[in-house]
Amino acid sequence: MRGNGHAMATADIVVTVDGTEMAASWLDESPETRRAIEAALPLDGHGTRWGDELYFRIPVDVETELGARTTVEAGTIAYWPQGNALCLFWGPTPASTGSDPQAASPVNVVARLDDVTPLTSLPAGADASVRIVDN
Repeated sequence: MRGNGHAMATADIVVTVDGTEMAASWLDESPETRRAIEAALPLDGHGTRWGDELYFRIPVDVETELGARTTVEAGTIAYWPQGNALCLFWGPTPASTGSDPQAASPVNVVARLDDVTPLTSLPAGADASVRIVDN
C-alpha cells in the first residue's frame, strides 16, 4: 500500500486510482447521496479526466440535494446527478474561473480525500475504485 499509513487508520473509505490508494473521509453535506453510495460500495469504473477532475459512472441514481454546489475545494469527492458519476476534484477544470475546482453542474459533496498529490500526474483516463476501509 502506497501513501501515508497513519492517515489510512482514520479514513472511512479508500479510493484507488491508477493503482494508487488514497484515504478519504465521509462528509455530512449530502446524507441521502452518501447513504446511496455506501450501499453501492465497492465501486469500480474507468475514469475520464476533465481538467483536474476525474469522474466515472456508478450505479447510483440520486437527485441534486439541497446543499449541492458547483465550486468545491481540492480533494472533494462528489456525486454528479446529471451524469450518475462519482467525481474526484484536485484542481481547476475547464469550467473554473480561478484556481478552485468547478463542476460542470451542481454536485452533491460526499467525502474528502486526505491527499490529492497522487492525482496530479494522472493520464487522460484511469481505472478507479472506492471501497470501505477494512479496520
